[in-house]
Parts: sequence; C-alpha cells; structure tokens
Amino acid sequence: MIPSEQQDQAIAAIKAKTLIESLPWLQKFHGKVVVVKFGGNAMVDAELQKAFAEDMAYLRWVGIRPVVVHGGGPQISARLAELGIQSEFRGGFRVTTDETITVVRDVLREEISAQLAELIQDAGAESVIMSGEDGNLFRAEKTTLETGEGPVDIGLVGEVTQVNPRIVLEALEAGRVPVVSTVAPTTGGELLNVNADLAAAALAVALGAEKLMVLTDVPGLYSDWPNRDSLVSEITAQELDELLPTLESGMIPKMQSCLKAVQGGVPTAHVIDGRTPHSILLEIFTVTGVGTIVLP
Repeated sequence: MIPSEQQDQAIAAIKAKTLIESLPWLQKFHGKVVVVKFGGNAMVDAELQKAFAEDMAYLRWVGIRPVVVHGGGPQISARLAELGIQSEFRGGFRVTTDETITVVRDVLREEISAQLAELIQDAGAESVIMSGEDGNLFRAEKTTLETGEGPVDIGLVGEVTQVNPRIVLEALEAGRVPVVSTVAPTTGGELLNVNADLAAAALAVALGAEKLMVLTDVPGLYSDWPNRDSLVSEITAQELDELLPTLESGMIPKMQSCLKAVQGGVPTAHVIDGRTPHSILLEIFTVTGVGTIVLP
C-alpha cells in the first residue's frame, strides 16, 4: 500500500472512532432541547460565526433541538456611535432611553438575528427569527440599579419575569432552529432591553431544556481571577451561589444565568470558551468538555 493511502485510511479510522465515541451522547440528547447563549468573540469573528452556525445545523440534523439566544452589545454601541448617540453604562448595564431602545431592537433583529439565521440556513438547517415581542414570548419588568447610594434609574432596562415558549416549541416541532433576540415588553406594552444571559436561562427553564450553554471569551469560570490556575471545571449550584459576589463583574450575569437555570430544573449549565471553533460540539460530545459545568 502506498503511504498516502495508508495516511487516508488512518484518518478515516480516526473519524470513525470519533463518530462511535459520540454515540452515548447522541442517545442521551436525542430529541432534547439545548439552549445556547451566543455572544462574545464568536459574535464578531466571521470564522467563529460560521463554525457556530455549522454546530447548530449539525445538532439539528442529529436529532438534538438547539435554541439560540443572543444580545449584541458591541454592535449596538457601534450603531449608536454612527447615529451620534452616546453610549452610557452603569454597573455593567446600558442606560437605555426612548431613543436607544429603537436602535437596540433594530440592531438585534435586523442585523444580528438576520445574519445568524442566514448562516444557519447556509449550513443546512432551517431557522426562524423571533424576539421577546413575538407571540408573548417574554414579559419583563423594569429594574433599577442598586448602588451604595441607593437605587439608580437606568432607563428602559428590565428582566424577564414570564416566558410563554409556545412559538419556540412550534418552531422546534417544525424542525427549525429558533434565533431569539432579547427585547421584551412589560404588561403595559413598554419595550425593555433585557439581559440576554438571564433571558436565555429563563427560556431554558420554560422549555424544560436539557442544557444551557453560555459562550464567553474565557476558558471558563475562575474562582480567583486573574489567577489562571483557579479555573473551575465543575461546580455545584450551592458553591456557585457562595462564590457569585466575589466574581469579576462581566462574569456575574453569565454565572447567574447558569445558577438560575439549574435552580429552575435544567440538569446542567455550561460556560464555554466561544473563541474555540466548534466549542459547542466539543462540550456536548466529548468526555472532557471545554468549559465549566454547573450542576444542581
């Protein structure tokens, strides 16, 4: 046998072994819902976007039912700058005015959702765009920022208080991948900008999801950031609850979402490094995974 043929056979054998190793996970997750919070570098890097869309299409075709939830901080800030509107943040939240909420809604739906849905379709799976406004998916309540000097008004910012997952379930039954952006009306119809991490957790609970997966720009949760040796591969909800107040501010909403998901009945929640191509598949189909897993 000539060397190139031997090499081809060796590669084919590795591929076959990889496929067989994925069998227990395919059996475990077949027909189950997996909610993925899309964000970080994966959102602005074209190659990572393409890899993510391929992962969603792959999951769909092996019988797993992915749901994508996203925000869009950098893109919203860029659009506001183009329009000459200044971005203001307090305590990690975007101060949202009547002027900015329209921009937030349009960027999330017309730019980010549309592009992501198109990439998923290019990868071979049908997708559908929706937001918290559609089909009463989300209801939200206005929140204020708690500071040492008392509560601070941050405008049209809220958190999801009710989820009606009917339109998401209908999309999944039709074999589509829902792409959900996170604006949500109050019961009075006022539109609010809601945190995408926490909205993803609320949706995962309402759907009875098997997993919540949150993409970040770090390898996982560090118990003592910036000490690189403090990376946590597995943590319980109780341990995370105690650790939460000590975390770096950008990580708090991501870990809060994982905590809320497992407390609400989702079996596992994961924080994953979205800078690794195909990190979703590595997390679902390998023993080691690629991030931090939160257990009930």
